Amino acid sequence: MPPTPRRGARIAHIGIAVRAIDEILPFYRDLLGLDEHPLDDSDGARIAGLSAGPQLIELLEPLSADSPNSPISKFLERRGPGIHHICFAVQDLDGTLARCREKGVRMIDSTPRMGAEGKRIVFLHPASTGGVLIELTED
Repeated sequence: MPPTPRRGARIAHIGIAVRAIDEILPFYRDLLGLDEHPLDDSDGARIAGLSAGPQLIELLEPLSADSPNSPISKFLERRGPGIHHICFAVQDLDGTLARCREKGVRMIDSTPRMGAEGKRIVFLHPASTGGVLIELTED
């Protein structure tokens, strides 16, 4: 009997840092036809979710100008609007984290925490992932 193929990670969502959700939302919703998907605000960001098939696009806006130290505010200050992170859903978040630690992957979160979709998440530092901020979540 052949071995059962291992299912790898899948893209869960792509986070895009924006200065104002209300200004860019019509592009994704009205021109591209993506349906809005309600999400909770998180990490000092207002988040608008949009369904792109089974994946989501998260538009990330700083909650207020008074929070210049939020991750999205810092990103916008350094780089301007654009792709902030890619989130991969994995079948075994704890096992994946153990493998990352074993291989010396630098982590932003040392332990999982709750994300905007109510799932456990962790962020991996771009220094260990080829310059891309990676979020991992449970599948």
